[in-house]
Amino acid sequence: MRELVRTNDMVLVSAIGALLDSANIHHLVLDQNMSIIEGSLGILPRRILVHEEDAREARQLLTEAGLSHELRGDD
Repeated sequence: MRELVRTNDMVLVSAIGALLDSANIHHLVLDQNMSIIEGSLGILPRRILVHEEDAREARQLLTEAGLSHELRGDD
């Protein structure tokens, strides 16, 4: 799995999830349930991951959507 985005913005997480879903790119959102521990403060960032073989397509999709500034560095 490759991390695409790390953010505290739950609206952004939802928007990226919708973009990836629309392109049939399977993804995982990690740490979304940490709000129970942190008290719903939004302090801990959520991470969006995709399979290695989908990473290039997912990065292109987010770039075309104007979200390239949100992408993590490509290793």
